[in-house]
Amino acid sequence: MILEQYYIECLSHASYLIGDERTGRAVVVDPRRDVTEYLDDAQRLGLTIEGVINTHFHADFVSGHLELLEATGAWIGFGEAAEADYPIRRLADGERLSLGDVDLEILSTPGHTWESISVLVRERPGATPTAVLTGDSLFIGDVGRPDLVNIGDSSTSDLARAMYHTIHAKLLALPDVVTVMPAHGAGSSCGKNLSEELTSTIGEQRATNPSVQPMSEDAFVALVVDGQPAAPSYFSVDAGLNKTMHPLLDQARRIPEQTPEQFRAELEAGTRVLDARSVEDFAAGHLAGSVNVGFDGRFAETGGMVAEVGERIVLITYPGEEQDAALRLARIGSDNAVGYVNTGLDGVFPTELADLVRTAPRTTVRELDRLLAADAVTLVDIRNPGERDSGVIPGAIAVPLAQLRVQLGQVPTGRPIVVHCAGGWRSSVAASLLRAQGFERVSDLIGGYNEWAEAHVPV
Repeated sequence: MILEQYYIECLSHASYLIGDERTGRAVVVDPRRDVTEYLDDAQRLGLTIEGVINTHFHADFVSGHLELLEATGAWIGFGEAAEADYPIRRLADGERLSLGDVDLEILSTPGHTWESISVLVRERPGATPTAVLTGDSLFIGDVGRPDLVNIGDSSTSDLARAMYHTIHAKLLALPDVVTVMPAHGAGSSCGKNLSEELTSTIGEQRATNPSVQPMSEDAFVALVVDGQPAAPSYFSVDAGLNKTMHPLLDQARRIPEQTPEQFRAELEAGTRVLDARSVEDFAAGHLAGSVNVGFDGRFAETGGMVAEVGERIVLITYPGEEQDAALRLARIGSDNAVGYVNTGLDGVFPTELADLVRTAPRTTVRELDRLLAADAVTLVDIRNPGERDSGVIPGAIAVPLAQLRVQLGQVPTGRPIVVHCAGGWRSSVAASLLRAQGFERVSDLIGGYNEWAEAHVPV
């Protein structure tokens, strides 16, 4: 049996290739849009991809099922509750899919969405299961959130109750030795306490996962509903794209370098400019109107927070990172990166754009204390709700980064604004977004809440 995991840090997303070495038959589970790696590996391993299984309609990225359909003619499978405007194979609870010796069993596991399924993998029929691909139902360290429903009109509470039965009646009923292989890891907005580990076992999760411990159904509902991270607005867009026929990703796509004249024209036309360099280099010098979404962080997801899917985008990158940056945006459906401008590794822009270069003000913890004592600042906390449970800076207004672009009206004007997150990466995103949207006297807090707490909260 062949069971390969493909993990991309930028989206904390895992997909899988399952193949039978004897027959050469294979399926891909939860693929991303850039499907070349699956195709290349299948060819190298002597496999023919005949099916694509999506464990649910993903909201945080655009799935690659249509790209694989075009490349291989594979059928596209979803849980029975799924509704799409392209032909799908409805996979029923308990249904068996044979690849030859390798046997796949479909488990209906609603809770994250109604159509959610898991895939139980056996090396041969009747054998103890080797692994279960749990999608967004059971994560390592948590369970999937129930408030991103994208089918029907049921409440979050109903999905949470369905998740309770999924976990206890379906997944925890599996043997302890079964390997758990979810669709996401740490950092994903599809859950709140996901582990850095990419696989586990049913036994390990039974013993260590706080969300699956013995508790009442009502206690479980309260636990999984509370403290979830703010969902980026693009999630609903991507969930919709995954249900419909949409343009395919050009697997060989390359975006062009822009001349200074072309860049100025895009800027005048209101094109969104994303600067993918480090926080420090952005602060030292950036082009007016650009938003800092560093390539060293969650670039794709955060890019989807500050720019609408379909919006024209120009990228500012270090040399050699521009094509990968465009690809990462395309994974969430942002296909309109129209070009890029490089700086040198020293952060220097082309001389023809020197008049557009600005610096970004930053605030230290000591300076913030002085401003707060004088009641001379508006402090904006862009962390997620669960993060604020560990402590807050008194007087801060809470607007999660994922909601900032659509809730600009919640940020008061008239006084200097300081934005903070936990460590300082997301606050640079938020402060630069506010400046790009016309807010004045905006800075970010160096070191974020963590540095403030170190100076103020007794250990």
